[in-house]
Amino acid sequence: MLVCLIGVYLSVTHWNSATTLSETDTFTNYLIVFYTEFIIAGLGAILLIKKKKKDYVAPWIAFIVGTHFFWLVNIFKDPSLYMLAILMIAIAILSPWLSKKLDVANSAITGIGSGTSLFCFAILGLIRYLLV
Repeated sequence: MLVCLIGVYLSVTHWNSATTLSETDTFTNYLIVFYTEFIIAGLGAILLIKKKKKDYVAPWIAFIVGTHFFWLVNIFKDPSLYMLAILMIAIAILSPWLSKKLDVANSAITGIGSGTSLFCFAILGLIRYLLV
């Protein structure tokens, strides 16, 4: 909660500051890729549900989110996003296997793994921001 509140505070106090996404072409490209990924994720989830493989929806979404971070490296000029992308994809791939070993839902492993990874990356981002 504290990391969230700090992030909200920093966002609000720097709301009008220029960012990479302030550039029209960059923002347009970002939106095109975002909506494309959103549609692919949704269609994949619908297909998995129709095929009676709903346990694989959470790993599928995590996989799409992971691939999204590869594209963001160039937008935000932050190579550390490669690390997050690989981690998210690894979680998506390993969660079905690990969930069988632990006898829990894929979504539990995917959620815990992805949530922890994103939280740690948020803390890393905050530390990097404060050190600059």
